[in-house]
Amino acid sequence: MGASARLLRAVIMGAPGSGKGTVSSRITTHFQLKHLSSGDLLRDNMLRGTGFPRTLAQAEALDRAYQIDTVINLNVPFEVIKQRLTARWIHPASGRVYNIEFNPPKTVGIDDLTGEPLIQREDDKPETVIKRLKAYEDQTKPVLEYYQKKGVLETFSGTETNKIWPYVYAFLQTKVPQTSQKASVTP
Repeated sequence: MGASARLLRAVIMGAPGSGKGTVSSRITTHFQLKHLSSGDLLRDNMLRGTGFPRTLAQAEALDRAYQIDTVINLNVPFEVIKQRLTARWIHPASGRVYNIEFNPPKTVGIDDLTGEPLIQREDDKPETVIKRLKAYEDQTKPVLEYYQKKGVLETFSGTETNKIWPYVYAFLQTKVPQTSQKASVTP
């Protein structure tokens, strides 16, 4: 089997809102990789963005099925994620979505077109976000420790996906063949 056919089995971990989706799609664009799929369960999990493995038992089960080569851990401060996830406000009647950072309403809390109040979805409320992040941390701490012990954990820290990505890209270049020369010019 030639080197180009070599498989890389990588898991991407990170809290909700840490940029896993963005990083995954960039990886599949720049490298000859598809989303990791250990059977349909994992594929479904990946598509829904629910994250897998989330528990130590899942990590161990995945290891029994496949040799995991590398685990990419996106380490983004909770405060940053909280701001990211709570920035979304919605006009319920029309479904218009505003983001405080990227496309804020002209007047805080008010829909541009109707002047009606904006609401925050339950999922986007700070207290819900904090609960989700805390649950993620508690659940995955043993998973990260497990991969650390196995020597396959690579942690990338930062506050913006665009700043973390070049490091993930450079790391993966040492592991996988690229799809084209063009990809190497524009990470």
